Amino acid sequence: MNSLDFKGRTAIVTGGLQGIGAAIAKRLEESGATVRVWDLAAKKDPIDVSDAAAVERATAKALAEHGKIDVLVNNAGIAGLNVATAEYPVEEWERVLRVNLTSQFLCCRALAPHMVKRKYGRIVNIASIAGKEGNPNAVAYSASKAGVIALTKSLGKELAQTGVLVNCVTPAAAKTAIFDQMTKQHIDYMLAKIPMNRFVTVDEIASLVCWLASEDCSFSTGAVFDISGGRATY
Repeated sequence: MNSLDFKGRTAIVTGGLQGIGAAIAKRLEESGATVRVWDLAAKKDPIDVSDAAAVERATAKALAEHGKIDVLVNNAGIAGLNVATAEYPVEEWERVLRVNLTSQFLCCRALAPHMVKRKYGRIVNIASIAGKEGNPNAVAYSASKAGVIALTKSLGKELAQTGVLVNCVTPAAAKTAIFDQMTKQHIDYMLAKIPMNRFVTVDEIASLVCWLASEDCSFSTGAVFDISGGRATY
């Protein structure tokens, strides 16, 4: 593992108890960061990042305990159903967008002003290759991740001269618990689209995310970083 310097840095990782989020939190901690995990499944302090009031409370608590937040990784997300658009339940559409997109907006809205005041911050949003290309029978997931890409570009431009950089990554599928929410047909479809003919690992995603969250990343903002095994080349 290449060494990254996060000594003295404080990071928040949403959805950080398992899968991609857990790998990111682990890599940050191993690099010297103090990491807070915001996750609905946390036993001690569960946080629903799709709830505006909960995010505001969690932000106030983190700042009171640490004094500053240097890094925000918006990772929390769900797959939603694998059904045709015409059959997609409205309530499921709203749930997926709330968890995958609105939560990232809420966390950025709460934490970015504090980073701007300190003239330093790194925000990394987890999008998906589905946000670039759209996956059939996954309309809510694809739309939500496209929204994450647009959110990243918009906020990155807003904060470009503040010292706060905002980027996102677009992974191909990784074998995590989110696969339990998908049909085998959908999983096979995703694998068939990857030229490297394998799924990305959570550690590979964590490596890219942590570089984007570091001081070494200094001239990229509002950008989309592909990690899709060749599926997307733009």
